[in-house]
Order: sequence, then C-alpha cells, then structure tokens
Amino acid sequence: MTNFIFDFRNGIQLTSTYKTSMIDPITINKIMDSAEIVEVVQDFITLKKRGVNYLGLCPFHNEKTPSFTVSPTKGIFKCFGCGRGGNVVNFLMEHEHLSYPDALKFLASKYHIEVIEKELTPEEIQQQNERESLLVVLKFAQQYFSELLFHHDDGITIGLAYFKERGFRQEILQKFGVGYALEQTDAFTKHAQNAAFKIDFLIKAGLTIQRDDRTFDRFSGRVIFPIHGLSGQVLGFGGRLLKSNSKMAKYINSPETEVYHKSRALYGMYYAKKAIVEKNKCYLVEGYTDVLAMHQAGIENVVASSGTALSVEQIRLIKRFSPVVTIIFDGDDAGLKAALRGVDLVLEEGLNVKVVVLPEGEDPDSYSKSISASEFARYIQENETDFIKFKTNLLIRESQNDPIQKANLIREIVRSIASIPDGINRAVYLRECSSLLNVDENVLYHESNKFRRKNLEQKYKQQKSFEQRIQPPTQSNNQSTISDYDSETQEREIIRLLLNYGEKELFVIEDENGDKRPITVVEFVISELGNDELTLDNPVYQQIVDEFSYHLGLGETVSHKHFTNHSDPQISELSARLLAPTYGLSKIWKRHDNYLQTEEMKLKEIVPETLTAFKNKRVIRAARLLQIQLIEAQEKNDIDTIVALQERIIFLNSLKRELAKNLGDRTII
Repeated sequence: MTNFIFDFRNGIQLTSTYKTSMIDPITINKIMDSAEIVEVVQDFITLKKRGVNYLGLCPFHNEKTPSFTVSPTKGIFKCFGCGRGGNVVNFLMEHEHLSYPDALKFLASKYHIEVIEKELTPEEIQQQNERESLLVVLKFAQQYFSELLFHHDDGITIGLAYFKERGFRQEILQKFGVGYALEQTDAFTKHAQNAAFKIDFLIKAGLTIQRDDRTFDRFSGRVIFPIHGLSGQVLGFGGRLLKSNSKMAKYINSPETEVYHKSRALYGMYYAKKAIVEKNKCYLVEGYTDVLAMHQAGIENVVASSGTALSVEQIRLIKRFSPVVTIIFDGDDAGLKAALRGVDLVLEEGLNVKVVVLPEGEDPDSYSKSISASEFARYIQENETDFIKFKTNLLIRESQNDPIQKANLIREIVRSIASIPDGINRAVYLRECSSLLNVDENVLYHESNKFRRKNLEQKYKQQKSFEQRIQPPTQSNNQSTISDYDSETQEREIIRLLLNYGEKELFVIEDENGDKRPITVVEFVISELGNDELTLDNPVYQQIVDEFSYHLGLGETVSHKHFTNHSDPQISELSARLLAPTYGLSKIWKRHDNYLQTEEMKLKEIVPETLTAFKNKRVIRAARLLQIQLIEAQEKNDIDTIVALQERIIFLNSLKRELAKNLGDRTII
C-alpha cells in the first residue's frame, strides 16, 4: 500500500487566515471598480438588452414576463415584480446565499484580483457565519475524497477502477471533482477532526452521523459525486455503493442542511449553465454518470435530477437559462410511464418540453459509450419529439380499440395540455390532438377548461389557507392607532430623493450683501432636519443621512456609488433599490401643452412637500401619544399633568394646521 499524503497547503485545511481575517477597504474598492454587474448576473440568468438597461426573468421569484432589470451605468439590479434590488455584491449574497466577504472573494476570483486581508478581532471571529463554516467543511471533504480516488491504494484499485471499467476518462472525473470514500466507517470523520474541524460542523454538513456516543461517516465504501451550486461551491454529495449489499442503499445523498436543499439543486448545473444559454436548450437526464458521459461525448448543456422527482424549484432553475428542455429517457417502458407523470409540472411552468427515448436497455451513460460522440449527438437531434405528440402517440398504442381506455387516454393528454399556461400553445396542441385522436376539437376545449378551472380553484383555496395561517395577531387599539402614523414612507422618500438628486440645485438664495448662492437638495434636507432636531426612525435611513451630513460638513460631494458600493450590505442594497427607476415614484409625469415634465424638473415642489409630510407625520404621532397620556392622567385625576398635556396638544394642533397649509390647505386627519 502506498503512503497516503494529504496536502494541507492548498486551502484544504481550515487555516487561521480564513478564520481570522477580513478584506481591507482598498481591495474592496478595487473589486467594486472592476466588477461589471451585467457580466456577473449573466452567469446566472439570461439577460437581453433593452435600451440602456438589460432585462431578464427574476431568479428570486416565479414570473413569466421579465421584470428583472440590470443597469450597467448605475451598477445595480432591480426586480419590479418582487422588489428585490441591490448592487453586484447584493446579487451574489442573495442568489448564492453568500456572506459579504465571500461574495467579494467570488468577484475577486472572477476578475483576477488579489485579495489582501487584515486580522479580525476575537469578537469578529466569533461572528463568523455558520454557513461559511459549512462550505469550508464541504470543500475540505470534496478535496479529501478526490485525493483518495487518485492517490490512495484503495481509491485507485476500487474507485478509479470502477470508473475506468465504465469508460470514463480521468479529465472528466477531475473536472467534476469526483472522489472515493474509504470503507472504514469513520475514516473521514477522524481525518477531519485531526485537521481541527469541529464535530458539530461535520454533523451539520451531513458528512458525519452521530448516534448515542458513536460517530461515523455518512459516506463509506462509495464513489462520491460532489453537488455544486451555481457559483461552483460544494453544497453536498451523492454516493454510489460499489459492493453489492442488500441492506444498504445503492445511492445516498447528503441530507438537507443549511446550504444544501435537494429540491433546489440540479447535478451538473454549474458546468452546464453557459452551454445551456449558448444552445438555448437544456438536456435533462436521471443520474450522475449520465451527466459525466454526455460531457465526455461533447454535450455539455446537460443536468440531472439525481434520481428524484423534479421539483418546481429545479424546473425554475432550468428556466432561468433556457425555456427549452429535452428530457432523455432510458429505453424502459415501465420507467418511461412513471417519468411521464411528472412532466406536467414542467409544462405548467411554461417550458417547451421535448423528449428523446434511447434504444431499449440503454441509458445516456451506456449508449454514449457504445457509439461515437458524433453519432450520439446525431441520434438525439434526429429522435427529439415534442412531448405532447410523444405522449399522445404512446398512449394511442396502449389503448388500441378499447373505448374506455381511449376515454381515459384523452383525459390524460388533455390534463397535460391544460397545464400549459400559454393560451396559444394550448390551442395548437388541442387542435393537433383532435386530429390524432379523431375527437371533436370543442370537446377537448371543454375538457381542458374543466381541468384549468379545477386547478385554479385549488390554488385559490391554498392561497386563502396560507393567508389565514400567516395573518398577524390583532394589536391593541393604542398600538394600532399609533402605527397608522409612522413615518416610514416619508423617511424612505427622503432617502430616495437624496440618493437620486442630492447634488442637484434646488434653490438660489441671496444673502444680505446681495450675493447669490445655489442650495442643493442635500443642503436643504440636512438643514431642515437639523433645524427641527429631527432624526429618522429607521436606523439605516439615519445612517445614510449622517453620512451625507458628514461629507457636507467637509465640503465634499457624495455620489450614489458611495452608497451602492457601501460595505454595509443593508445600505448598498437599499441604495440600489431606491436608485432603480420605479414606475410610480421615480417619474412624475405631467402633460402641459405637449410638454413633458420629469421629476427632476419639479424638485422645488417635491422636496419641500416630502419634508413637510414627514414633519406632519411626526406631529400627528406626537399628538396621538399625548392623547393617550391625557386619558391616563384623567383616569388618575392628575390635574397638573392634564393641564400641561392640554397645552401641549393645543400647540401641536396649531402646528398641524400650519403644516396642512404648507401641504396645500389639505385637511389632515
């Protein structure tokens, strides 16, 4: 047996540098200056140019009409459907569930920027995100398993021999990071503990199982397939047993963890996404080795469901990159019928579904190796069939001349067609099925509408049930009354105006000497808030105001990039959202003699009105609080307090009337 030597110098061990350092501000600025948001976002979703911006389907919620906008000039993204927005770092944090430092490191790697880090304090070390720790553990495990496969005696003689016997080349195995787990039941756990990994993280990562006082490896005596996220991070593993053992499952996967959710991951998507976009098509297969075999045959736009039923999240993941999916079925009638039942879900999400059935007894792995790569690609191209036509022909063969079976067949096909969201596509399929099945088209329309109506009723009931479950508890009268007068809307609008128009000229004032000086939006807002000693309730909003005020005091101007690239993710994300154009707030359109006024032209009205509305909210809230205190004082018959409160309320009411006059003599209630 050869000596097993593991290299701890290449990021395999959890080094002190990783755990006790952070990125310095100069490096952060360099990363933010280099990162092109369109380039980064296009790695994850398909974008199309629309004017000066780019548009695509939002990756954060299900939508059929693109509302996800990326602005290369402002360096931000904004979804007008779900409201999410931010800069390039916020996108990676949200999409890949990365911490702020890890998102920066992702960008640094993409743009070949050396990351310079500084030492963290013990308190900062304590705050390290658990998710980061799990990702490090999983990366460590992947490199450990891979090292075993290629350099350990057992890995070479058992694991590597298995892959060579099945015709896999070494470069494909290395590309996907495939590995091998030793048969000893605790080999990995002991090795990881010797490398200073805590047992808690090994268990949470799904790598180690603990029962009573015993700990042992989840994966042992298996070849290992790492499952990657869209950014290439290892999220979990699949393991295939090599020795026949009726008591053990042939395939096992990592359990659900903080970083791995089986329903949201597709094996091979990290390596396939670019090819899917280029080919505008995704091939869907069943197993890990099917993906490897097709890559080896030169077909890279392929992913696997890893032997589990397709979930809505997995389908939507495919849809981000292409609306066309071709499902490759093994040449097995029983398995084919079972698989067909799950395809309606794909149709329901609006994808164009095609089918390829391999020769009997073949799967993508075996068939791709029995013929040349070009022959395999040609077979797929020539045998690709529209799913609805394929299903219709398949069921027609089964029903033959049995009228009962034919009636059930019609319902089965119409149920699939009814799940297609696009009305034109449904109509085309119903017409073709009418011809194929020799059934009146109106009958098929009627049946389709019945299915759709039933589905809509079910969704409505589910939605109502969900809304009832999440209904917040009823507040007390006082709490409800006061919350009606919070100033969140006005505070947010103040920040939006500062970010979008801070340096724009608002007024020109003339001093006692007759000298004229322009007043910017920032100067006016900071002055108005300061004169009345007002602060914003929302701490993030107030921090933005404080930073504007600080730079104003230094005589410096602050661009929106200061805030969109801010080190505080809350500030950068909020700034990006408020800088994105909104159809309601960001443009105030007014027709006057065929002349179109923009919001910027009306700042002299909008900014003072916004501040007056904010002050008005504060006065109303203060008055309501005084009313509550007055009721309490009256209950105690505290005459002095009653008189003082009544005087204060009278003053606030007069102030409220004055503010109402400034707001255009509107009645304030």
